[in-house]
Amino acid sequence: MALQLYNTLTRRKEEFTPIDRRNVRMYVCGPTIYDYAHIGNARPLIVFDVLFRLLRQIYGAERVAYVRNITDVDDKINARAAERGISIRQLTEETNAIFQADAKALGCLEPTAQPRATEHVPAMIAMVERLIASGHAYRADGHVLFDVPSMPDYGRLSKRPLDEMIAGARVEVAPYKKGAMDFVLWKPSSPDEPGWESPWGRGRPGWHLECSAMSWQYLGEIFDIHGGGIDLVFPHHENEIAQTCSAFHHEVMANYWVHNGFLQVEGEKMSKSLGNFVTIHEALVDWPGEVLRLNMLKTQYRQPIDWTLAGLRESQRELDRWYPLAKQFVASPAMLAPDFVAALEDDLNTPDAITALRRLYRETSEEVAFAGTRFASCGHLIGLFEKDLADWEGGPIPIDKEHVQSLIEARLTARAAKDWALSDRIRDELGAMGIALKDNKDGTTSWEVKR
Repeated sequence: MALQLYNTLTRRKEEFTPIDRRNVRMYVCGPTIYDYAHIGNARPLIVFDVLFRLLRQIYGAERVAYVRNITDVDDKINARAAERGISIRQLTEETNAIFQADAKALGCLEPTAQPRATEHVPAMIAMVERLIASGHAYRADGHVLFDVPSMPDYGRLSKRPLDEMIAGARVEVAPYKKGAMDFVLWKPSSPDEPGWESPWGRGRPGWHLECSAMSWQYLGEIFDIHGGGIDLVFPHHENEIAQTCSAFHHEVMANYWVHNGFLQVEGEKMSKSLGNFVTIHEALVDWPGEVLRLNMLKTQYRQPIDWTLAGLRESQRELDRWYPLAKQFVASPAMLAPDFVAALEDDLNTPDAITALRRLYRETSEEVAFAGTRFASCGHLIGLFEKDLADWEGGPIPIDKEHVQSLIEARLTARAAKDWALSDRIRDELGAMGIALKDNKDGTTSWEVKR
């Protein structure tokens, strides 16, 4: 089976055909380094790392280029540095170091390149000059703006009507703009803001321009895959397409646009106001990176994911069971199970791939060498079993005893009311947490943690 990817540009699953099999190219939008990355940011890190690994498996490691940028010039960065009373450079260096450590702890391979926006301003200026020369951009009040009506098929990626695009872009009302949808390519900088000399005065690039310029510099005018979170489809990726296609006079910027779905925490949207905002850094204090990784991969990347404590506990239990077996064998790219590979090639169907991994785990006792090697090899392909067994830090599963007791009491109430379905659901929930109940005719007498 050939690799199939869902293409947001066409709204269908398509067979992946690279422009050049000897030079497969993928660009993924990276972080804006002004604060700790949250657990939602971990999803594209892990998803596109798996895709990178799979492409390397199919085409050869030396034939795949993966570029993930670092945005280190942005108004959020300026504001946070001022708030903390430190320099912008100090903030970005500190935050980038944390991000890189988090990505490594999650088991992500280092991308082929991680360009920083501040190191590619000349390319951004060159792109703006091309857009002005071709009539797709104009100067106004110290700014340079993209003239959206100059691109007839603007909106092809997001497929939104104009009024929705205006609302979704949080359009800035400014007297110097020709049209409501026109967006900033270059803006003036005050003396206390980062700035570079340009034909339009001292200033800095717009956010959308940065990714267009860096992808062009590293991957060319047209490349294979552009990835990111679903929240970036509009306006960021839409505007990237507008800039790049207009600057180089092509119909496409990338042939395949791949987007991962949203993440929520315990059934609710993650937000600081709800108190459920979790950074990758915080999550790694409580859980090994591979637990976070496996838990993320149990949901297919395009689907919404509900990040729960019960899910994390179950992922840790599985890895604690799997690790001793996996480390008995040497992983080999030539020993992958066909159903495991077929699942990954079907638009990164990681839930089915994990089901295949579980089957191999069960079968290993029957055909130790063969199934065991396949088990280790398949896990390795998706970034599991990377530690030595002695270094595996599964550790004790955190247990909220008050929560456990409240569930037990709710189950006792359900049993008293003869609501057996609810009673069973609560027992299953406790089982997912690793809690084994001891019942007798008088009810639940005790409970214990089963790994």
